[in-house]
This record gives sequence, C-alpha cells and structure tokens, in this order.
Amino acid sequence: MRPEDAARRDHQDLHASLWAETAIAAPPAPPLRGAVRADVAIVGGGYTGLSAALHAAERGAKAVVLEAKEPGWGASGRNGGQVIAGLKLDPDAMDVQFGAERGAIVRHLSGGAPDYLFDLIERHQIDCDANQSGWIQPAYGQAGLRAVEARAAQWAKHGVGARLLDRAQVAELVGTDSYYGGWLDPRGGSVQPLSLARGLAKAAFAAGAAVHGETRVVRLERRGSAWLLATADGASVEAPNVILATNGYTDDLWPGLRRSIVPVRPFQVASAPLGENVRRTIYPQGHVGSDTKRMLSYYRIDRTGRILMGGRGSVGHGRRASIHAQLRADVRRFFPHLGELRWDYAWSGWVALTKDHLPHIHELAPGVHAGLGYQGRGLALGVVFGRELARRALESRVEDGWPLAPMEPLPFHAWRKPVLQGIRAYYRLRDRFDL
Repeated sequence: MRPEDAARRDHQDLHASLWAETAIAAPPAPPLRGAVRADVAIVGGGYTGLSAALHAAERGAKAVVLEAKEPGWGASGRNGGQVIAGLKLDPDAMDVQFGAERGAIVRHLSGGAPDYLFDLIERHQIDCDANQSGWIQPAYGQAGLRAVEARAAQWAKHGVGARLLDRAQVAELVGTDSYYGGWLDPRGGSVQPLSLARGLAKAAFAAGAAVHGETRVVRLERRGSAWLLATADGASVEAPNVILATNGYTDDLWPGLRRSIVPVRPFQVASAPLGENVRRTIYPQGHVGSDTKRMLSYYRIDRTGRILMGGRGSVGHGRRASIHAQLRADVRRFFPHLGELRWDYAWSGWVALTKDHLPHIHELAPGVHAGLGYQGRGLALGVVFGRELARRALESRVEDGWPLAPMEPLPFHAWRKPVLQGIRAYYRLRDRFDL
C-alpha cells in the first residue's frame, strides 16, 4: 500500500467511526499562517497536546498547538472511551521499577488520573458523556483470576475501594458468563472520546492558547536561545519550549523518537442501537470493561444503546475486514443472546507501545520534551501527561513530577512487524491454554 493510500484510509477511518457521528461540533482550528512567537510550541492536537496547551495557558504562558490534521484526529478521537486508572504495572511493581519514592509518584499520578480527568471535565463543562461509573476487568481463565486478585489487593492497600467479583457477580454486572471472576475499580468510567478532545481544544482556546489544524510541522531546529518549528505550508513558530505529543503518529521530526515506540492499530466495531430490554443485559449499571487476555477484548454500551467491541491490534494497514469480522464474532461469543446484529460502524487508529510497557516523558534537549507510549491507556493519563509536560516546560525544577526516561530507540524497530506478529501468536497461545 502506498503511503498516500494508507493516510487516506486512516482519514476515512476517523470519519467512519461512531464517535465522529455523535461528537460535539469541532471548534475552529485554522491553519497557522506567517511567523509567530510563543512561550510553548506543542506538536500534536490530541489529549496530551491539548491538555499541555490548556495547562500552560492557565499559567499565563502563550501556548500554540500545531496539529497536522484536526484536534482529536488520532487515537484521541478513535479510542474506546474507557477511562482506566493505573498502568499495565501493578502498584507493587511500580516500586520495583521506579524505586519507592518515584514509584509512589507514579502510582499517585496514574492511579489518580481518572479523578483528575473527571474533575477537569466538570471544571470546564466539557460535553462528552462523562460517566465515572467504574471499570471492570473480567478474568479470562484461572491465570487471569489470580492476576486480578493480586491487583485488587494491591490497590486496596493504597486506599482504593477495589471490589473483587466472583463469577456470578461478573455475569450480573457484565452480561456474560465467559469469565471466572474479576474486579471493579470505582475510579474508572467512560467518555465520548472525540467530544473530549474537541472540548479540550475549546477549553485551551478559552484559556488563551492558539490551536491550529492542518498545520504539519516538518522541521524543528535550534535558533539561538529558542527553537524554530517550520510547517509544510511555510509558516513558523519560534519558542523557547517545545512539547512533542504525537504518540502513535510520531514521525521523524525528532531523530530517533519514532524508533523508540512501536505503533499498533487496535480496531473497533459498533452495532446498531439495541432494544431497551436487551441493552440492559450488558453493563446494566453503566460500567465499562476490558478483560485480562493478553490479546484483550474491551467493550461497552454507548449512550445511543450500541454495543462497541474493540481489540486485536495490527501492526500494518491490512487485514481490516478479517479483524472486523473477528470482533463481531467476539460479540456473538460473549453475548449469544443478542442474536444477529446490524453493524453500523468500523474504524481503527494507532496507539504506541514501548519496550518496557510504560509511558515515557523524555527531555530530548534543553527546552524540548516529549510524552508518549501509553500502551493503549492514554485517555486519562494523556491529560495528566499534558499537565506534567506543561510543568516541565515552564518550571525550572520539577521534583514531584513523572520521572524522566532516556529516549532509547528499539534495536529491532526495522523488523517490528514480524517480531510483533510472533509476539501476538505467542500471546494467543498463552490465552488459549490459560498460561
């Protein structure tokens, strides 16, 4: 597939999504014209970049967002809308990974991300179907059950009202008897993801930030004590501080940054609205959830009564039809009582993985920071990272922030597709045999 064909298909995927159909109106985001100066220049108009602009502007800084397409065009406008606390690491493992002091900071920031997000939504009156009803992680097999038991106990030790669920309780709260048990995290919830991105753009603009769409940055270079960002259309921004917030859509603007992540493409499908009696059988109390499989499934009911199913990431642009068909088959397997459904939407987008399965904040050079690698959990954490990046840009010293990580290009990056295909096959085997 030619690059221009891949880009066109990616563009079609956003506008073919359920979220594009039901989102609030997009705010004005005109292309940048001419040469401007700013305190902070931000590349990327997703959750992280828009949050960074909002928080920088609220501190009195002149912030400029440069987005190659439109605000929320990437994963921020395409994800499942599930607000999840924490990382892939369990709380105890955070101390092992970062040390006790920094582990406590990471646990506080990642574990508190949903509360921070929902408070921000309320504070700025963002219309995005926000619902902090809780997130359920059903356990797939005995190995998954052991994992959620440990996870819930560890978070409970840190004051979270985690609730273990037995098989019958999961069946009641989720609507399927496919799982062995699970846990309920009351911090989680859901949003309309594209509406959230557009609402963040509106809030950033109201705070004094400038948000520019259709403004692709093609060059970043040092200019005296500042940085110069040049766009494909000849405009430019000069700023002493730069934030790169492109996650799974990272290119070669900064040498080596693209090779520090692996973009993976999850897919989603959405049905026609279910009948009232049927929809009440799936997450009847408004929860959302994703299971413990290594090749996980995540699903929810949206405000229009549609069931959404996501998962099965790809490392390329192909296999869309077969992956969408498998997701529809997953719905039939988990919820056979739904019968045959009409499927109205199918779409995908790119998320970023890192070699240590952790999101990273990098200081790439004096005045240049990047935040990326959310492992598919960037909804709440991306907003928190935006705040943290704004702090890094505007404060001379940050003692209690997310720890900085060195940027380390992956040695196998050129062979990432066959390597990841092998890893996915291995994960499928482990899921199949409950290992």
